This record gives sequence, C-alpha cells and structure tokens, in this order.
Amino acid sequence: MARCLPAAMIRLYLVVFLVLILLSWAAPWLRRFGLGRLPGDLHFRLFGRQWDVPVTSTLLVGVVAGLVAKFV
Repeated sequence: MARCLPAAMIRLYLVVFLVLILLSWAAPWLRRFGLGRLPGDLHFRLFGRQWDVPVTSTLLVGVVAGLVAKFV
C-alpha cells in the first residue's frame, strides 16, 4: 500500500533543494571569502574531474547558522 508524504516533509525537501541550488550558485563568490579553502577542506582529482569536499567550511557554516537561529 502506497503512502503519501506529509506536506511538511515535501516542504522540507523543497527548501533543502533550493538551498543546495543557491549554495552551488554562490560557491565561486564564497571562495573569495575563504570558504572551501580552509584547512580540513578536501580537494582531489579523480577520473579527470576536480572534486571538492568542504568539511571544515560546512562545519563553520553550520555553527554560524545555529548561532543565528538561537539568537533570532
């Protein structure tokens, strides 16, 4: 029996999708401020393609977002 997703979950997926699109669009602009180039951010070339895994930048943005959410 198929079950429908609740409206709140669909909204959450939509917001996450839009945020990911916005961040991928703003990535070159954010690099000018050092995000994506911090110690702990991984950069490697595999199969002829450049891969970036911004571990430290993600943690930093998460902490800042959490602080903003706490005080707003």
